[in-house]
Amino acid sequence: MALNTFVESKYVKLIQGKPETLITPTNSKDGQKIVRCPSCKIALWGHYTGAGDIISFVRVGTLDDPNVLKPDIHVFTPAKQDWLQLSNDVPQVDEYYQKVDYWPIESIDRFNQVKGN
Repeated sequence: MALNTFVESKYVKLIQGKPETLITPTNSKDGQKIVRCPSCKIALWGHYTGAGDIISFVRVGTLDDPNVLKPDIHVFTPAKQDWLQLSNDVPQVDEYYQKVDYWPIESIDRFNQVKGN
């Protein structure tokens, strides 16, 4: 389980160290890149096929104040632990979702602009 936030990769700054990158499998079979600390193996951010390297999915728990970002959607909910109670005021989907169904148009436009679409 992870709480991610989309950040344009040009704004992601590594403060110290040299992280390692590994490829993990995905349902799409394209895999995703996970960038993590080589010592403790904590994931820092990732890159998913649909966004490429231009967008980083930063792990909110790695931020100085992770409480500033609350979930706006829960994905892959059948895989959650039984004891985890999800809030009913946040959309929940079984797998990944179509951006047009959940994102504000301004966010879709910015995403497409960053990707060069």
